[in-house]
Amino acid sequence: MRRKICVVTGSRAEYGILKPLLDSIVKDNRLRLQIVAIGMHMSKEFGLTYKEIESDGFRIDRKVHTLVHSDTHAGISSSMARSLEASAQAFESLCPDVVILLGDRFDIFSAATSAYIAGIPIAHIHGGEVTEAVIDEAFRHSITKMSYIHFVSTDVYRRRVIQLGESPDRVFNVGALGVDNIKRSRLISRDEIERSINCGLGERNILATFHPATLEAETPRAQFKKVLSALGEMRDVKLFFTKTSADSGGRSINRMIDRFVASRMDMAVSFKSLGRLRYLSLMSYMDGVIGNSSSGIIEAPSLRVGTVNIGDRQKGRVRASSVIDCEVSQESIGGALKKLYSSSFQRSLSSVRNPYGNGGAADRIKKVLAGFVFPKEIKKAFYDIKVGRD
Repeated sequence: MRRKICVVTGSRAEYGILKPLLDSIVKDNRLRLQIVAIGMHMSKEFGLTYKEIESDGFRIDRKVHTLVHSDTHAGISSSMARSLEASAQAFESLCPDVVILLGDRFDIFSAATSAYIAGIPIAHIHGGEVTEAVIDEAFRHSITKMSYIHFVSTDVYRRRVIQLGESPDRVFNVGALGVDNIKRSRLISRDEIERSINCGLGERNILATFHPATLEAETPRAQFKKVLSALGEMRDVKLFFTKTSADSGGRSINRMIDRFVASRMDMAVSFKSLGRLRYLSLMSYMDGVIGNSSSGIIEAPSLRVGTVNIGDRQKGRVRASSVIDCEVSQESIGGALKKLYSSSFQRSLSSVRNPYGNGGAADRIKKVLAGFVFPKEIKKAFYDIKVGRD
């Protein structure tokens, strides 16, 4: 009997990362793929991105509306409650053998809680990472403690998961799935991408993605105002904005993007969702990416594209030499952009090494999922690093 692998996805970015793994699972006759789509996938406001999953040829077993039309603290909690109930009902109906969860979002935390209560083993991807300025930090480590096996992206993160008390024989360093996306894809040509997005590229181009840093004292709106002030000083640079997610304060950032683009239609354009292939393809033609998205840390180095990483949202993550860190101030961001466009920095990009690997993560994960022997009862002893070796 084929092992039923249930993948829960709640956002466009998360699905884009998971796509190579879904492809690998479908091709293995020992495994049967199940997909549960929740959260932003089902929201018109965020682009109804479940359609991208279906257009890639996958069948979604459960589509669940869990997102409320509010990104306040109370609104996020309401969405979490809906996700908890919906994922519990989905798991009861689908009876998966393993639940796959990626990352650290609030809806994924809810799905982890449901699976854990049901006694379903959880396989967690991208555990052990650190993002000090967002609530996702606590969600990620909590998901680690509820999970039975772990697929991490660097040795640093493997050691951290073990430090959290997880047994070394259940923690696998497989690299990052985001790199697989680049290695497996035929990126779209410049002419094709311009036709696809109905917008020409400039002589100089920047891709901007900024998410709320939910644990910082300064509001996302105040922070993003400084980002836009710095970008507004750029001359002869085309700006491509991808809108943010349903995190607390995200909608205010999206409204600010709309106003900025409307006032500078000759130099700026924005997108609700580009989809995995168009996003990576567009990134490959950029002079750099700017903001605080994990894609600037994990994917951009494999494309030899520089990153201006703003603030503390990605603080603690392993990074390549192509990442320029700066503070959330117009002066600091301006200085980072100046460095990005310096000839010495641009020359250095040709020799960048991505610490998240060179691809192959999907097949490594699939191999473990197919062969791992799970106990009948999912019980874990706390692994004490003082009395064992990793």
